[in-house]
Amino acid sequence: MILLGVSQSIVTPVSRPGAASVTQHEIITSALTNYAHIAGGVFEQNGRNALAAYLQQLQETTHIQYYFFMAQGHRLDAPFVANEVSTQTSKLILQAMRENKAEVSKQKESTLLAQPVVSAHGTHYVLVAMMDSELWEQPYFPPRTRFWRLLAAIFTAGAVCYWLARNIAAPVVKLRAVTRQLAAGDLAARIGPAMGKRRDELADLGRDFDLMAERIESLMVSQRQLLADISHELRSPLARLNLALGLAHRHAGPSASAALCADLDRIEREAERLNELIGQLLVLARLESGAAGTQHTPVNLAQLVQEVAADADFEARSNGRGVRVAVSQECWTAGNAELLRSAVENVVRNAIRYTKEDTTVEVSLTCRQEAESNQEQAIITVRDWGSGVPETALANLFRPFYRVAEARDRQSGGAGLGLAITERAVRSYGGHVTATNAPGGGLQVELCLPATTQMAAMPH
Repeated sequence: MILLGVSQSIVTPVSRPGAASVTQHEIITSALTNYAHIAGGVFEQNGRNALAAYLQQLQETTHIQYYFFMAQGHRLDAPFVANEVSTQTSKLILQAMRENKAEVSKQKESTLLAQPVVSAHGTHYVLVAMMDSELWEQPYFPPRTRFWRLLAAIFTAGAVCYWLARNIAAPVVKLRAVTRQLAAGDLAARIGPAMGKRRDELADLGRDFDLMAERIESLMVSQRQLLADISHELRSPLARLNLALGLAHRHAGPSASAALCADLDRIEREAERLNELIGQLLVLARLESGAAGTQHTPVNLAQLVQEVAADADFEARSNGRGVRVAVSQECWTAGNAELLRSAVENVVRNAIRYTKEDTTVEVSLTCRQEAESNQEQAIITVRDWGSGVPETALANLFRPFYRVAEARDRQSGGAGLGLAITERAVRSYGGHVTATNAPGGGLQVELCLPATTQMAAMPH
């Protein structure tokens, strides 16, 4: 127990009053003095073998070699008295006895320290310790100094790690934000300016992303331009076709056969459908280019919903269906009245097309405040009583020319542009459209638009 308590004074020096002024040399010499007193007592009480066992245990504990001598230079921890001692060690022992203090002799890789003591019986002994020079030369810092040095090291390491983490994570966060912009339809989104002068792998990833975004934007612009050009080009031959149909009706006259008149009527209906399709394509092209959503005038949504529902109900009754306004609150928004009317009408007509016979399409208009944006929103809900849509197809309903597999036939399905026009029209005024399968069957489409007062909707 004594050995363990004393040996810790070199391995882990204990703090005591005034420890801030204690040096590493004083700590070691104080520990060696204690070891020497104990070694002298062990030798005088139990003999040479007990002394050798004590020094061996001490060496294993502190990793320092120890030798115990009489004042005359005879080594006591060896099994025999006459043990060869180097001249340097003999001089060191004599000098320690003469000066009555610890003496040090530095060698290339080790340091010898001779510590003289006087036992309780008045006998003079010298404990020689051979240790690594690093242990003797290393500086000693008291516990408080070590604590502050450790705290400073932790703070410095934390600051460096935080800077490294931010340096790596910041471009990834920016890339994620730009990716979301691109996914939301902002084809002009780029990450290059946010990367600055970086020249690492993240910068390479950003440049590759910008090349991809540029390619996608080029393809989308080309597609929109092609769609608009084809739509415009089809208008001229369609106009000539309608003119030819008028001339054919005139030339046929009242004496024309019923079959010829039926054929001419069929051609005229198909020409009207083609004209309607071209008109929808032109509207979609304007919406894709952003030119159709620039007008902001006050729009009374309650009046607009009532008018659309009344017109749709008049047409739906001929097919055994109906349309009614279930809820209508006073809501205003800013936009193009005709474009918004077309957006609502497309959804209502789509609901009439797929709702079951003897059922009524329900239209609701409510105003509510969104929790996330804390802004007033106008919600137009159109619910039919049809067979609904597969969950996997809900996200694709607003894509141009998309058809649900069960509704591909031309008798029930349109060209697949109505809902696409609705989505882009609502999005052009800061809103969004969602479609879900309603509880109890049928499809429910919600048009969400920023609500405002009549005065706030007036252009400035």
